[in-house]
Amino acid sequence: MAATQTAPAAPRGSKLKVFLNAAGGNAEAARAALSDGTFDLEEVQPSELERRIKQAIDGGAKRIVVAGGDGTIATAASLVAKTDVELAIIPAGTLNHFAKDHNIPEDLRKAALVAANGVLIGADVAYVNGSLFLNTSSIGAYVTFVRVRERFEKYVGYRIASFLALISTWARLRTFTVTLEVEGEKKIYRSSMVFIGAGERELKLPTLGSRVKNGRRGLHVMVVGGRKRARLFAVALAGIAKGTKEAEKLPEFDDFLVESCRIDLTRSHALIGLDGELKEMRTPLDYRIERDALHLVGAPPDGDE
Repeated sequence: MAATQTAPAAPRGSKLKVFLNAAGGNAEAARAALSDGTFDLEEVQPSELERRIKQAIDGGAKRIVVAGGDGTIATAASLVAKTDVELAIIPAGTLNHFAKDHNIPEDLRKAALVAANGVLIGADVAYVNGSLFLNTSSIGAYVTFVRVRERFEKYVGYRIASFLALISTWARLRTFTVTLEVEGEKKIYRSSMVFIGAGERELKLPTLGSRVKNGRRGLHVMVVGGRKRARLFAVALAGIAKGTKEAEKLPEFDDFLVESCRIDLTRSHALIGLDGELKEMRTPLDYRIERDALHLVGAPPDGDE
């Protein structure tokens, strides 16, 4: 991550515009945290969010503040990435992976203070076929896993939901042929899952899919290969119980940290996961990392005022 620098304060008497995802699960809490008069709060439906942010940018906004989950943040990031416009976030989603990864407080009032007075940091983003994602992308079993886990999580919590989702996913496991091109070299796998993270990612519970603290930068590409369910299940358990380092010892697991890669499948379209959302895309899938693409407003490093 790039060195931090002080973000310029808003001009005296002016208010920072905040776009709040009105449909978000924590919208009410975010509304309360932003009610101190510092911000000009605009509640926006998800279908209108991109248009309203673009209008603000076209109108000369130097900083965009959004309140919502990772989907809301990704919408804003796709518009301001690789520009001089700053992005501040109020993490009002369910999991808030991106905020956690970049040391932005989960306490909404503290996050509001950071949005107004924080420091600028460079944040990496990733793309697949031109579509931006902040955290992870997946093909195959992980797509199923996330969908089932989210359904169970409403009733039994994250850990138990993850275990139940693993069992459910394994029961209906399917494999597919993957051609992975990394740094000019092609590798062919019979795989059940391909997982791509923006930055080094973890497989171990309870931090499954989260960025490794102080981890390496780049695209973290993980491929689970093989045809036999029992072995695939063993690979999954090794990763979930002991983490990526343990899974790396198994011949069915490959991972790479790269700047870009191409994934081809034996079909013209694929349903892939992007930060928990599903999207159909044409193949091949071209992934790349863009370093320091965002001017993110974050908390000062520990020890700073």
